[in-house]
Amino acid sequence: MFSLQIRPASAADLPVITDIYAEAVRFGTATFELIPPDLAEMTRRFRTLTDGGFPYLAAVLGGRVTGYAYAGPYRPRPAYRFTVENSVYLATAIHRRGIGRQLLERLIADCETRGFRQMIAVIGDSANAASIGVHTACGFQMIGTHPSVGLKFGRWLDTVMMQRRLGEGATTVPPAT
Repeated sequence: MFSLQIRPASAADLPVITDIYAEAVRFGTATFELIPPDLAEMTRRFRTLTDGGFPYLAAVLGGRVTGYAYAGPYRPRPAYRFTVENSVYLATAIHRRGIGRQLLERLIADCETRGFRQMIAVIGDSANAASIGVHTACGFQMIGTHPSVGLKFGRWLDTVMMQRRLGEGATTVPPAT
């Protein structure tokens, strides 16, 4: 049995991260992208997030990256600056082993440390019970469902919205706002 390590992702992890995401794009409904981005685009996205002060994590099992998670801006307008949106992706071979939950728990902690106050999960496909379950187990509450907003694999898909308070949440106003 290998022990799981969750650490900040690096540029060296991006080829495997790109492959994990490409599989999710090609075969899954967690993302509504239709064409997998190449390594150059994934590198651009990674740099934008990490340069912007957002956490980007890698799950390493047996010396190999098997999943990743990151937080990014929920929306671009400045009033949203304390709210992040999360993403978690795993290699298919390691689904249902608790690694996604551990990634999400670490991501939540890292976002709290950085002063963010709300985390939004935008879950593709209301049939994605595993993602909904992991988010619920990590303290997210259902906000609502946008029915039939994405078309992928010849069918209409819902988007499920969930939210979790980070740190003090909305009970106080962050300093220097």
